[in-house]
This record gives sequence, C-alpha cells and structure tokens, in this order.
Amino acid sequence: MGLAYLDCPTGAAGDMLLAALFDLGLPHAAVEGPLASLGFEAAYRLHCEQARSGGLRGSRLTVELLEAQPPQRTWLDLRQRISDCPIDPTLKQQVLKVFACLAEAEGAVHGHAAESVHFHEVGAVDAVVDVVGVCAGLLHFGIDRLICSPLPPGHGSVNTAHGLLPLPAPAVLELARRHRIPLAGGAGLPPGELTTPTGLALIAAWAESFGASPPMVPAAVGIGLGHRQLDRPNLLRLWLAQNPDPLAGVPSSSDGPRLETVLLQQAQMDDASAEDLAFLAQELRAAGALEVFTQTAQMKKGRSGLVLTLVARPDQAECLRAIWWRHSSSLGVREQLQQRWHLQRRMRQLSTPWGPVRLKVALLPDGSERIKPEYDDLAVLARQHGLSLRRLRDGVQHAIWLEHGEQQGTGNDNADQTGQVV
Repeated sequence: MGLAYLDCPTGAAGDMLLAALFDLGLPHAAVEGPLASLGFEAAYRLHCEQARSGGLRGSRLTVELLEAQPPQRTWLDLRQRISDCPIDPTLKQQVLKVFACLAEAEGAVHGHAAESVHFHEVGAVDAVVDVVGVCAGLLHFGIDRLICSPLPPGHGSVNTAHGLLPLPAPAVLELARRHRIPLAGGAGLPPGELTTPTGLALIAAWAESFGASPPMVPAAVGIGLGHRQLDRPNLLRLWLAQNPDPLAGVPSSSDGPRLETVLLQQAQMDDASAEDLAFLAQELRAAGALEVFTQTAQMKKGRSGLVLTLVARPDQAECLRAIWWRHSSSLGVREQLQQRWHLQRRMRQLSTPWGPVRLKVALLPDGSERIKPEYDDLAVLARQHGLSLRRLRDGVQHAIWLEHGEQQGTGNDNADQTGQVV
C-alpha cells in the first residue's frame, strides 16, 4: 500500500490538491487523458506554475474555463456521463464516489434530492477537472492510504451562486457531519473560505483517518499553493512515505511473509435487525477496517445472536469505537491486539479484450506468485459487456495464462490456467 499524509494548515481546495500532485511530478497527460474521454477537452486549460506564498515555494494551479455558455447539468446527468465513459474502472469508481459525496451534501443543505443538484452546485467544469485530476494523481502515485490533518473550514461569509453564505460553507459542514471529519478551530486565522466543498469531498472519499502524521520517512513532498493572500503561507503539503507497502512496487524474491500487529474489536448482539447489522458493517469498512465478519452465537436466555468482529490497524481503534457507539446496539466492545502473518503483495494492471483489470499478485514463500483479478473490475466489465461474472473471470484467467506463457517463452511450463504461476 502507498501511504501519504496531507497537511492542511490553511485548509484545502481542489486546485490546491491537484497543484500538490503536479508538484510531485504528476504528468499532465494523466489528467488530460481521462478528461478528454469524458468530453471536456475543449472546456478548460490548465496553467500550473512555480510560485511563492509567504516566502515558501510551491505550485499554483489555475483552471481556465473556455466554455462561453456552459450548459446546465444536474448530478444525474454528470453521473451518467462518468458511468458511460471508457476510463480506468478504479478511477471511475473514485470520481463517482467524490461527486456522490458532494451532491448528497449539496442536496441536503438545499433541501432536494442529490440527483437534481445543479452542476454549478457541484462545482461546474473546474470541479470536474479537480476531482478527475486529483483521483487520477493519487492513483498514479499508488496512494491507497491517505491520512489527513484536521482542516480549518474558515469563518465569515462567502459569495456563491446562492448569494452571500455564512462560513464554514453549509456543504462543508454537511460533509464533515456525514463523514465524521474533524474541523480545526479558526482562532488566529483570517476570515474567509479556507476549505471548499470540492476539497473536502475529495478528502472525505480518500482519507482513512484524521490527525497527526504517523511515523514515516517522507520520500517526496508536493506543495500546492492557494490563490488567496493570507498573513501566512497559504498552502497544503502532500507527503509520500518512503518504502511503501509492496502493493506499490515489486517485492524481491527474498521477501517472505511478514508479521504485523493488528487490532481486533468484537461485540455480541441479539437485538439488532439484519439491516442494522449490514449498515454497521458497511460503516466499519468505510472507516478503514481491514476485515469485518459475523458468526452465529447462542446468547443468554436461549436467544440466538451474532458476534461481529473486525480487524484493523491499531491506530484506528478510537475512530472505529466511535462507529460502534453510534450504530450498534451493544453496550460494550472487546478489544485486543493480535499478530498475523501476511504475504507480500503488489497490484498491477492487465490489458484484456474487455478492458483493463487490476491483478493482486501475492508472493508465496517458495518464490512463486499467486494472481487474482480484482472483483470490482470484473463486475464493472461483466455489466458493460453483458457477460456472466464466471465467464469473464475465466477469460481474464486465460489472458493471465497467455501473458505468462509469452513472458517465459512457453505456454505450459511456468503457468497454469487458474492464474497460479509456479
């Protein structure tokens, strides 16, 4: 896994996040390609330049809008456009997730359904550029663990399409409420909007936790500058961790299984409905739990119940406990630290006749590899092509077998048709 920390002393906006990724070396083509596939290539122009804020260097991004009369679009229109677009399935999933967060928050504060939120309320073309660009950039750098500092939302008022609104912006407060995002106090900060709805929606969709940086050696730091002049540097900093998890790279043959410490949280319940339990499990997974599962149990007074168990990283304990208290009927949660062995693994992408599919490659102790296609990618492609999941999986496994046969100079000696490379 690729670990990154996002430090936001003066808030966050979509253009600042994208500028930080460009500052890290993100190629413009990684952003412009998906936007062209979405049909927005003639709607904007990017200007990214080296600049200073409060004496500190960084990159500042300006998105120039080229549409003279932008058409009115709703979130329903935009969602369909993204869903039908032939872009990477993981990128599509993350972009939809960000815009869903934003549209649901905007719909709630304006009192109407998310599907009818007008495009200007979810940021117009510049928000599409920011959201697609940031998601593409985080995927480009292999970031799948993002930890963020608490964000100052700003105070005072701001001019919007709906007139003068109080700060924090209503959508920012709604996003923070829905996704349990801690907002930093504004004492000592100048008035004005510091965290935008688009910036917070991106963070809500990507960040697994909020707080101080975990112990990590920064391998690279990208600095994105804001456009407002403050009484201090107006910037955010994106740190990429050195020596990320092997999912972001290829492990050497000497790398064997690793021992790690994990957190186990568990509770027994006999008074929760199936819907309540499903919702609780979903919320725990969304908050970063590595595993969530249930087992049947015989409770007191002969009642049937369930034991719900999760596995997570130890630093997630407090965040996950808050979800137990909020969404479960249990009066207590058991906790313990356990050790587990896990295989080294990495992700790579395979081109198939149906589209790109991510593969999880696990390194076995004997030096061989076990390859498994990602279910989410298979499900997307199966729906797109009207195939059964089993048929598509068999086709992808055959493509894996053919690829390894070509790489090794034979179709049989080094791979079998189950995707197991020996």
